[in-house]
Formats: sequence, structure tokens, C-alpha cells
Amino acid sequence: MQPLVSPGLLRSSGARRHGRRPLLSAAAACLLCAVPPAFAQQAAHSPSVYLQASRAQHGTDAVTLGATLPFGTWSMPLWGGELRGHWDMYLSRWSFDGIAGHDSTLVLGVKPTLRLRPDQGRSAWFWEAGVGGTLANHRYRTAEREFSTRFNFASHLGVGINLGARRQHELLLSVEHLSNASIKKPNPGLNFVHLRYALHF
Repeated sequence: MQPLVSPGLLRSSGARRHGRRPLLSAAAACLLCAVPPAFAQQAAHSPSVYLQASRAQHGTDAVTLGATLPFGTWSMPLWGGELRGHWDMYLSRWSFDGIAGHDSTLVLGVKPTLRLRPDQGRSAWFWEAGVGGTLANHRYRTAEREFSTRFNFASHLGVGINLGARRQHELLLSVEHLSNASIKKPNPGLNFVHLRYALHF
């Protein structure tokens, strides 16, 4: 009895099926190569929203909700990397053991920040530093220290990394010092350690 389908036809059909995978892989590779390198960095230079958890001395904790807005398209080469800047605007809630028991204060802040990204701006890693101003709804007062003003300056140094296909996810670890620059005494200052997650859009 003659087979309904010739063995040669089956072999060629199977070869075509198995040959699709290398073809699809090659097509995907071509598409990836066609994406400009700058596209991978695009999200990292766009506005973001973030959530930040913080810890300071004397049992003080803070939770912060904020946003960043780039300085337009401004950039400049520095030390083999790329320097860019953004505005950092945020609202924090500090929780601490006050003089009369558990207490909290709300702190509004605005901070111009510079960010240096190595490898001519291509690196996923970056360093940043910023100095700005904060305003609290009431003075920070604990048994160990007391701020004399509701207004204080905030300065920080941090290191971070962008993750994701478009580098839209960001992790930042930073240290920050707050004080009133001796505008009024006492001026004990306060140091925070921050861990931030940001989403660029």
C-alpha cells in the first residue's frame, strides 16, 4: 500500500518546523540590535515618583513620598561620565519619641540634585548629591535633642542603580544631614540613612 504522505514530504515539513526557531531567534536579535542604545537610558532621565524609608539617631524613623523632575535636557561631561540634574520634591512623616511621648512631624522639602553616571552616561550605576531646604509643621523635639527652627537645610550623598528593560526602576541608598546652618541655636542637626525605590515614566 502506498503511504498517503511521502516520507520526503514529511522530512521537509519537519525541517521547516525545526528551522523556524533559529529564524525567530535571528529575527529577535535583529530587533534588539535595531534599538538605539540611548533608548535603554531614556527612562532613567525622565520624571519619577518614589517611596523612601529612613532611619535616624535616637529612634527617629521617616517615610517619604516624593517626585523628581529633570533639569530639562541639560547635561555635561565630567570625569569620563555624564552629569545631569533634577528637582527633588517630597513630603516626609517623621516618627520619634518626643518629650511628652510618641510624636511625629510632617516635613516638606525641595532639593536641587546633581547625578553623575559613569561611562559617558551609559552605566546603570550613578552617584548623586543635593542640597535643599525643608519646612516642618512643628519643631523636632526629643529628650536628646531639639531643633530651634522649623526650617532646615538638607544635604545628601547617595549611590544608586537603574534596573529594567528601559531602566525605569531605580534603587538609591543615601545619607543625609539636616540642620539650620546655625541660623539659630541650638542647632544639633540630624543624620538619616535613606533607602528609596523610584519608578520613572
